[in-house]
Amino acid sequence: MNEDGTGLLTIGELARLTGVPVKTIRSWSDQDLLPPAARTPAGYRLYGPDAPARLEIVRSLRELGVGLTAIRSVLHRELTVAGTAAQWADALDAQIRALRLQSAVLRSVAARGSAAEELPYMTELARLSARERRRIITDFVEDALDGVDAPAYRSGLLAATPDLPDDPTPEQIGAWIELAALVREPELRAALRRLAEYSARTAPPAGEPDAKSEPYAPEERRAPGASHTTTEPRTAAAPDPAMQEQAAQEQAAQGQAAQGQAAARVAELMRVRGEAAVAAGIAPDSPAAEPVIAELVAAWLPTQTGTADPPTEDNPAARARLLEQLETAAEPVVERYWQLLCTVTGRPAPPRWDTAGAWTTAALRAHPRPYGLDRSAFDGTDPDRVLRAYEQVTRDVAALVAAVRPEDLALPTPCAGWSVRQLLDHMVWENLMATSIAEDAPRDDHTADHLGDDHRAAFDDSVRAALAAFTGSGMLRRTYGPYEAPGAMIVQQVVVELLAHGWDLARATGAPTGLAPEAAEETLAAARRIYGAAPRTEGSSFAPERPAPPGASATDRLAAFLGRDPA
Repeated sequence: MNEDGTGLLTIGELARLTGVPVKTIRSWSDQDLLPPAARTPAGYRLYGPDAPARLEIVRSLRELGVGLTAIRSVLHRELTVAGTAAQWADALDAQIRALRLQSAVLRSVAARGSAAEELPYMTELARLSARERRRIITDFVEDALDGVDAPAYRSGLLAATPDLPDDPTPEQIGAWIELAALVREPELRAALRRLAEYSARTAPPAGEPDAKSEPYAPEERRAPGASHTTTEPRTAAAPDPAMQEQAAQEQAAQGQAAQGQAAARVAELMRVRGEAAVAAGIAPDSPAAEPVIAELVAAWLPTQTGTADPPTEDNPAARARLLEQLETAAEPVVERYWQLLCTVTGRPAPPRWDTAGAWTTAALRAHPRPYGLDRSAFDGTDPDRVLRAYEQVTRDVAALVAAVRPEDLALPTPCAGWSVRQLLDHMVWENLMATSIAEDAPRDDHTADHLGDDHRAAFDDSVRAALAAFTGSGMLRRTYGPYEAPGAMIVQQVVVELLAHGWDLARATGAPTGLAPEAAEETLAAARRIYGAAPRTEGSSFAPERPAPPGASATDRLAAFLGRDPA
């Protein structure tokens, strides 16, 4: 306090008492936020007893970002603290959104490696209104599908709009920027057009009623609560066209919704069954794949009732149509489009289809017509003999692998399109995949490089890991997958693969082909049992059987059975 007993404070005393710098107090005083109560004879400011409290109010509001004009109105009772707080909270929210937008754009620029010239365009995209974003997608869809008569497909695309939430995350902003760039790509336009053309081609003929859209008669509409067993006579009055049209639209919408739900359930079943088959090591062209395909076709048939010439039973035509649908839908760029849309809108992304889709299409190619599964293919596999065969085959194949020189890796092999290196990589993958099945953790990195810089060590390590898994997990005496394929048969398939590909390697490098003579005869018998009933088609792992020359070894005859030419 001032020593004159007036209770007034000098500006220095007020600064020491509150911790606010003298310069700041003087500035706020000059702006009428903290007027002095009096002045000394020399003209210095003096502040009253209420000054510390008033100063705290000003400081608190400033720290919250409230402007000086608004603070002045609060102090002069022109505005309430509550009203001012609400206004400034709204302003801060807007500022925060703007900062998040800026952050998202900058992170997207960093992630995409964008050039400086792209920054203004990306910033403009991020600031677009919901209406402007929808217009971009609408224009894209209309342009891509111009001239294609696929109204249902077009409507589905237009209904999925990129509605960002009021407070989007950086991931959502980044997804929108990527989506806006993606819709400019000719590849996406061409893919969507192909899908639309397929939809138009498989739609029922114009004017033909189907299970989804056939309007019901107006006399079947009853008032809520009316009896469904009424015996009132039908009148001959003409129906109300507006009511009839409305009824038709309602039933069509309900039918389409039900059809969409059924299709979604079938797609999920295909995903689950396909991934389970891969996890169980079921080869697409093995007998164990046929019941999986039969189940999927049976579930899929009811979803085709609203299409042109709908299939009604599992036969070659039905399987060909399902295969065509899956191959038509296999558009990675379209899958990315939907993933980005889901990210932008905050909806769950659809499950990935690549693993199950690749297996299901390969199985449909290998099994173009239904046939009864002969479970004898699953029987008669002695786990101990299978293990000995694996050891004998891998011993001889390992010797071949060890003799491969670096310059041999580029040589062609009897496996069309595969070099020696690609063949070795596949053989290592076969061991690693069987190991992962035994350990109940199936791998999905088929396209990765499993060979590295040392092909000999990679193969030897994969054999050791497989042997340890086979003997330590009980795989040889367990069953796998929904159709309980014996683990011993899965290992037997690996033996067939390794012996056949060992023959390929021997032919590619000029080595003798009579591998594992102790195990080759029973491996050939196992191959006939496992693959004998499977069709040799485009989707098969093996070409049609070739003749073996007289006196050919069991390994040469195995190669001939699997479509190689041992001559």
